[in-house]
Amino acid sequence: MLDRTLPGIQNLKHIVVLMMENRAFDHMLGALRATNPAIDGLVGSETNPDSTDVPVTVSPTAEYQSQLDPDPDHHFPAADLQIFGGVTTAQNPNRTPNMQGFAKSYFNQEANLGHSHLIMNYFTPQMLPCLTGLATEFAVFNRWFSSIPGPTLCNRAFAHWGTSFGQVSMDVFYWNKQYLSVYERLVAAGNTTRLYYYDEASSSLEVVNLLQNQPSLFGTFQDFLDACKNNQLPQYSFIEPNYTDHDAPDGSGELIACDQHPDHDVRAGEQYIATVYNAIRNNPNLWPNTAILVVYDEHGGTFDHVPPPSCTPDGFVAQPSATGTPDAFYFDRLGVRVPAILISPWVQRGSVINDVFEHASIPGTVTEYLIGQYDNRSPREKVANTFLQYLNLPTQRADSDCPTFS
Repeated sequence: MLDRTLPGIQNLKHIVVLMMENRAFDHMLGALRATNPAIDGLVGSETNPDSTDVPVTVSPTAEYQSQLDPDPDHHFPAADLQIFGGVTTAQNPNRTPNMQGFAKSYFNQEANLGHSHLIMNYFTPQMLPCLTGLATEFAVFNRWFSSIPGPTLCNRAFAHWGTSFGQVSMDVFYWNKQYLSVYERLVAAGNTTRLYYYDEASSSLEVVNLLQNQPSLFGTFQDFLDACKNNQLPQYSFIEPNYTDHDAPDGSGELIACDQHPDHDVRAGEQYIATVYNAIRNNPNLWPNTAILVVYDEHGGTFDHVPPPSCTPDGFVAQPSATGTPDAFYFDRLGVRVPAILISPWVQRGSVINDVFEHASIPGTVTEYLIGQYDNRSPREKVANTFLQYLNLPTQRADSDCPTFS
């Protein structure tokens, strides 16, 4: 139960979620363990066997662009291989996750042994000054997992609905929705909300499925920046990055994809995260009363060493014809761990959060805070941990204690 007597909660007026793309926790933040052992990152000796069963050790040699081409496979069968190391239920009905299939999975894409080793590379903190700076200056989640071991759309659906309605693929579909999205719930309860996609040329396929008859709930990234500048930010905002390289509508030049999806330039995503953060941090009317969550939709096939846990089933089943494996999926276990950071001047500097979270925690948190008791939602969302309780400082941090990024 959220403690509404906390000063950080009493001052809270806005929740902002920025969901980036396709990077695992260890791949992006694993190096932080060297400076803070409380962060469950890499010790540097973690390995995966390659296709010849030779161990491949993790390496701090990730590059901003050009290494992960082709895009590592992160569809359900590949994620199953990555998590269980190729052990099938036919071989062991009681198999457990061992995180030993990443190099083998990447080898499957072009049968290049040396190239498959690159999946074990990770970034140093110096290469990601914004992401790692936010993780160390505010609160990093040790146990935020993607909602299912699969690709973008079904994982993002959990952030909007608290379920993917039985979907484990990238299929575009229109749901006969059993549950309302968090946006529809908020509007019905008299709250303000908006989903900001980057521009008309770049939006998630999820937008096709979301709220087709309520265009007023959508806006572009420029609309978000304008809302911050004009003190018109909704109570809940969900922000998407630019997913594609494309020409700017005004003819001013090319816009570079900033989603950090392999093999897009990670530096563009760093700048995008900084832009979102600075738009709020530099506005004295927003910063004291806004909580920002930066999170990634799924791991994108990159390595993480923490086995995903089991979870409460959400009442749906994906049959083998949908999973692409010999087994049905009962939505009773989570996907690979992803980076997640909670940002607010009411968050203790250097916090490390060890409770288990997943994307259903997003609508769960927003619903708990802005609506309260709400029954008609997925079983997963009902039991998902919420995160506003970490705005728990008795006084707001000084501006000098909260960084800005250029």
